[in-house]
Amino acid sequence: MKAIVLVGGFGTRLRPVTYAVPKQLIPVAGKPMLYHVLDLLPPDVEEVVLATGYKADLLAAYVKAHPVRWPVRTVPEAEPLGTGGGMRNASAGLSDPFFLLNSDVLASADLGRMRSVHAAHGGVGTMALYEVDDPRPYGVAALGSGDRITAFVEKPEPKDAPSRWINAGIAIWRRDVIDRVPAGRAVSFEREVVPGLLAEGVYGFRLSGYWEDAGTPERILHAQRLLFDDHRGGPGGVPPGARGTGPVATMGAFSAREASFGPYVTLGEHVTVEPGAHVENSILMDGVAVGREAHVEGSVVGPGARIRATHRVVGQVLGEDAEA
Repeated sequence: MKAIVLVGGFGTRLRPVTYAVPKQLIPVAGKPMLYHVLDLLPPDVEEVVLATGYKADLLAAYVKAHPVRWPVRTVPEAEPLGTGGGMRNASAGLSDPFFLLNSDVLASADLGRMRSVHAAHGGVGTMALYEVDDPRPYGVAALGSGDRITAFVEKPEPKDAPSRWINAGIAIWRRDVIDRVPAGRAVSFEREVVPGLLAEGVYGFRLSGYWEDAGTPERILHAQRLLFDDHRGGPGGVPPGARGTGPVATMGAFSAREASFGPYVTLGEHVTVEPGAHVENSILMDGVAVGREAHVEGSVVGPGARIRATHRVVGQVLGEDAEA
């Protein structure tokens, strides 16, 4: 099998960081968000195809410089094509069936077992589903016998939601579903294509454990906590010469002597946290400098940003080269 990973989208809810960096390359628990998504794939996947859009050149360069266990090919789109259009644009040489993953879903999921369940059902597709309290922002499935999906409603009002089981952004589809995607325009696969496939047999695969759509600052920090608690963040501990609690993931050279840390922190490359400063529940991207006695909490700090001595940055998103 091969896998398509949808890496489009502008990351608007994570601006101003995403003016400079695509959200899939924001580090979470010690490595880019995209790489946590790829970790879900079985080791025998033959190829990963990244359907890219916004800042496609940066994504292609990063993946080339930081290879993973699978061959990776990037297929950019000249203009936004939506989920369906992105799939069609990246479908050359695709396997039958194939995995389809959203690039901002951080979860615990056994895709090997999902593949076996899909084969046993013999349907056109299998969608991973996750139960949430409020399904309004998501596509919601109605489930019948054997977890066959009998209806699929995108972003329903509470009274119209057929269940609390939402599209978790992970699926397996038969190759010929690509032929149902209209060519030459942007297409929402979930709205325009999936409802027409239900008669051919689309099944739900219920996820347990954790799941997060890491599209906002609050959710990306929550996802980081989930990954650390699942021991998927590393290397953990407190940086040498610092004090406090971990886990703290470091991604390269850094300086943090006599600084202190609370839990759930990622430090990118060449980060400096000066003596007396404190950081917790935050992401500091490459080249960030935190001054003496400063305090950073619940924040995503973009590359090259500087936080002045004694300043407090709490619940903020700072863009590239910002000063606070």
